[in-house]
Amino acid sequence: MDASRSRTLFTNATIITVDPERTIWLDGAILVNGDRIEAIGKTASLLQESRSRPQQSEFQIVDCQGKIIIPGLINTHAHLGQSILRGLAEDVPLHTWLCDSIWPLEANYEGEDGYVASRLTIAEMLKSGTTCFLEALLTHSSGFENAVRAVDEMGIRACLGKLVKVVQESKKFGMTDPRDRDISGMSIDAALAAHEVYHGSSKGRLQVWMAAGTPRGTDESSHKAIGDACSEHSIGLTMHCAEAPKDLTIYRESYGCSPIEFCSRTNLIGRDKKTVLAHMVNLDLDKDLPLLKEAGTTVAHNASSNCKLASGIAAVPEMLGAKINVSMGTDGAPCANTYDMIQEMRVAALIHKGSRRDAAIVTAEDVLIMATINGAKALGLEKDIGSLEVGKKADFVIIDTSGLHCAPFDSQQVLEGGIDPVTVVVFSCSGADVDKVVIDGELLVDGGKLVRLDEKKIREDAQRTVRRIRNKSDGVKNKLKRRYR
Repeated sequence: MDASRSRTLFTNATIITVDPERTIWLDGAILVNGDRIEAIGKTASLLQESRSRPQQSEFQIVDCQGKIIIPGLINTHAHLGQSILRGLAEDVPLHTWLCDSIWPLEANYEGEDGYVASRLTIAEMLKSGTTCFLEALLTHSSGFENAVRAVDEMGIRACLGKLVKVVQESKKFGMTDPRDRDISGMSIDAALAAHEVYHGSSKGRLQVWMAAGTPRGTDESSHKAIGDACSEHSIGLTMHCAEAPKDLTIYRESYGCSPIEFCSRTNLIGRDKKTVLAHMVNLDLDKDLPLLKEAGTTVAHNASSNCKLASGIAAVPEMLGAKINVSMGTDGAPCANTYDMIQEMRVAALIHKGSRRDAAIVTAEDVLIMATINGAKALGLEKDIGSLEVGKKADFVIIDTSGLHCAPFDSQQVLEGGIDPVTVVVFSCSGADVDKVVIDGELLVDGGKLVRLDEKKIREDAQRTVRRIRNKSDGVKNKLKRRYR
């Protein structure tokens, strides 16, 4: 099934639309025409209506009995190049993680390494239900063209943030980045050139953004130049912000302000631009939340990564209460170990319930909204994706609930006031339960397997590539104390 086939009807499903009314269809169906949703309703009605139109009577039927359909998940903070580094920097805090492992390893990427890593990351995202993502920081050594090639080949929807670092960072805080040897390829001009060539490519599935380097002693004017360039050329902007406790100190000591005051006065945020600030764990809430709300800025919540790196827990309940758009991201494989957005939803809901001792403070519906329509709003794509509505793009995920871990869920239980399908998805499922993934009307995952690609080759290429990178990266080793025989 693909966009060239005129009409496909997905029947007999529980459909969680995340539309403005939060409609859930039981025994529902979705009619796809090309790359758009033509109709949503009861299976019997859509079957009858479709067959009653002789000129449009030919359509394929896909039976989704016992399955749940949700909008495609939108990962607003992911690192394409880091999947091959999974498991190489364990049980250390953020700044140690960066300086001792991740940056030295990434500095040794060459050739098609970024392409191999991007394919592995996208394959994992597709198989676990992500249909669109924002790449948070494409380094020069990973190769922007490598990421573009992978996105184009694999059919996913993407916003690729090209890293911009205008000047060398200060060494005052002991954070030397070996990737800066490629600084000439990380200029505003380089980002603008990439935008000119690739923005809107891959049949409109690919956008080019800028990714500002994290402020750690750099001159304020260099960040304002990035913000001004994004405003002038209408380019989306993303940046890691206030991630670790030390980052709040850096803002205060280097710039004499809070993190969002810095973003405001350097034109990184504002009503005239799309900005996604990732992490946002260590803020001055009294100063920063009003500024975020006023600017219409999105916060990408990365619950698993922030917990694993001991960065803290973002004040998501306060952000949601202040009507700030909060989306969701997995971060990279070395700090969250997975790109599974379904698992990420579960973690995001649980950490706030537990840390605040309030079982209702962040609900399953809240995190599903964050992972779908809020993500679409973050990327400026809410008219096309993020919810299942007539006229929107046919981007959706079909989840198999036949496993014992989902029992005793069925649609009849829902009708009887029993099990809620949203909680089944968020708290019982994982990416392993994804049966089918459709993007632009094309079936990219079927029966839990990639349709277009050789999964064995993707895995073997990744294993070979990271072995060479590790051999080049003298002194970067996993420091876990284990006894192997």
